[in-house]
Amino acid sequence: MTPVYVTQPCMPPLAEFIPYLETIWRNKWLSNAGPVHEQLEAELAQYLGVEHIALVANGMIALTIALQALEIAGEVITTPFSFVATSNAILAGGLKPVFADVDPITCNLDPDAVEAAITPHTVAILPVHCFGRPCDTVRLAAIAERHGIPILYDAAHAFAVRKSGASVLREGAMSTLSFHATKVFSTCEGGAIVCRDKALKDRVTSLRNFGFIDRERTGMIGINGKMSEVHAAFGLLQLRHLSAALDRRGAIDDRYRRGLAGIPGLTIVPTGDDVLANHGYFPILVEDAYPLDRDGLHRVLTAKGIGARRYFYPLIVDMPAYRGVPAAAVSVPNARRIADRILCLPIFPDLTDDIVDGIVGTLRELVGDRKAA
Repeated sequence: MTPVYVTQPCMPPLAEFIPYLETIWRNKWLSNAGPVHEQLEAELAQYLGVEHIALVANGMIALTIALQALEIAGEVITTPFSFVATSNAILAGGLKPVFADVDPITCNLDPDAVEAAITPHTVAILPVHCFGRPCDTVRLAAIAERHGIPILYDAAHAFAVRKSGASVLREGAMSTLSFHATKVFSTCEGGAIVCRDKALKDRVTSLRNFGFIDRERTGMIGINGKMSEVHAAFGLLQLRHLSAALDRRGAIDDRYRRGLAGIPGLTIVPTGDDVLANHGYFPILVEDAYPLDRDGLHRVLTAKGIGARRYFYPLIVDMPAYRGVPAAAVSVPNARRIADRILCLPIFPDLTDDIVDGIVGTLRELVGDRKAA
């Protein structure tokens, strides 16, 4: 059968992209905050319900610049259950990652574990809204205020996510976004930093452009983290089709939930109360009551051409690159349990109901086979 990937870029009609490219050709402006770039910043700010957003070249650069903008040196508490870019950015900035355990239900940083990990050397907290489920921002904010340290949220999964009617991107000092091809909103490659105020955005804008403060002088040691006009144009086109894409993702999510309900040994990771989700991922936990363990189920699905993903596995602390990092030698039992059981099923706008039903049928048949035996 034709392979079904865990995700797939949303590709609007090619003919609709041509006028954007023609505009860029007429402008002869390819980079350095051109008019298309500025239009996308403005439209994203309005769409997301934030005041200050700065586009960058990708999600890891967003994290790197945001950490630099905080002007900190020391330990940053973060999660071991994330894509490796989260902690890579900490190390790239000359900071020390300190890993704390996650909540067994939400998969997000456990506030109690965060507070226990704070030392006199702690300078920031870097949580991740894992799978787009909002962190416990109220408790984390209270901890940060009590200890006088900032919070920077990795919101790579949380584009357009709202909690109690408000954008989760407004939490903390900054939130970073990824616009990679696999995300619900894509600029092919890209990202953004949502800032608390204009002064912070001005600093971020300078840092993404080598640290220039005017046409001739640099005031900071920045990097080249700019988004091109072509990438911004693709983002503008994506934005036109985003509402329909999110609706379709929601319908697929609902179909999975109804189809998988009641299967012994399969736990659907909840989205949280009063959350407007973006349905960027559909994670399940394969528990002991299921006939196969997670890796066994992953092999069965792979053999059928179904591209489920063990995401995130292994934990960052178990990556070969982190064997020499002292902070990796920590006890994170909840994160380890989740990493050994997590499986993300395919979800993207072009996924058909028949394929979703086929995936659900496979998961149910495996339970039926054991009962029959």
